[in-house]
Amino acid sequence: MTSPVRILFVCMGNICRSPAGENVMNHLLGKEQLQSKVVCDSAGTKGYHIGEGPDQRMCATLATRGIPAKGTSRKFVVADYDKFDLILAMDSDNLRDILALAPNESAKQKVKLFCHYVKKYPDHDVPDPYYGGQDGFEYVVDLMLDGCQNILNDVLQAK
Repeated sequence: MTSPVRILFVCMGNICRSPAGENVMNHLLGKEQLQSKVVCDSAGTKGYHIGEGPDQRMCATLATRGIPAKGTSRKFVVADYDKFDLILAMDSDNLRDILALAPNESAKQKVKLFCHYVKKYPDHDVPDPYYGGQDGFEYVVDLMLDGCQNILNDVLQAK
């Protein structure tokens, strides 16, 4: 049996965007019974919310789509480069912070902007919904559903 592809979703605080990515991907994997093919986690570039669960507004938004929200916030660390095959930054600031910790060029090659996989929307970055209203959380989940499905398609084609 081949080992699963390991994907890490990374935003700033690890309570809105990156747990949304992790939970959406796990939901899609469960629907397709592909949990053995892909393993997901999430982290933040800052340690503001270490040990906290996902933002309640994101949990509620995911729940309206039938997606359970799980996870505990943690900070991105250099060791994540060894543990993950694909590291997805939610925005350009996160990308810069992640790449600044890269131990070598090979590690840098694992990092991509999440929106690289988004096809239905023109965004370059996943907007941070934290200080906005409900529409922002809805839009982030829309982006996650689109991007995660495309990531899953790519992973399955490569296997």
